[in-house]
Amino acid sequence: MTVLRPITEAEYVAWLEIVIPAYAKDKVSSGQWPKDSALDSARKDYAELLPNGKDTDKNHIFTVLSPEGFPVGTLWFVEQERANSHIAYVYDIYVKPEHRRQGHASRAFQALEVEVTRLGLSGVALHVFGHNLAAQALYTKLGYVATNINMFKPVPGAT
Repeated sequence: MTVLRPITEAEYVAWLEIVIPAYAKDKVSSGQWPKDSALDSARKDYAELLPNGKDTDKNHIFTVLSPEGFPVGTLWFVEQERANSHIAYVYDIYVKPEHRRQGHASRAFQALEVEVTRLGLSGVALHVFGHNLAAQALYTKLGYVATNINMFKPVPGAT
């Protein structure tokens, strides 16, 4: 069984070193941010979202442990009020490259549902970048449905 264990301070620091650049890259790939300022923008976003680090109120950051008990990634969600429901909003799921395509993300989301039930939340919401087709396929397989789709087209010559 995959287990979600609260992240340690050392794991948190190491996690930020991975996810902040990855987030910046995704924002650039999606056309939302220019490459030259993306890393600074990503750091700013994370500082605003997690002002008290791993202990920020209503945020839950877990180390994902494999069924064998070793760390394979992280999962971060925040408790939010949306449409009169108290939900878990997943900000990030990360599986280490050497552990991908082995079912760890699927099992992490199953463990997340147990945590959501324990916290008395009504469901799980998340965002996925349009270019991340593998993640979209995973979420669809897990029963998630699109609720909103934002689209963008750059216009040549426009500023």
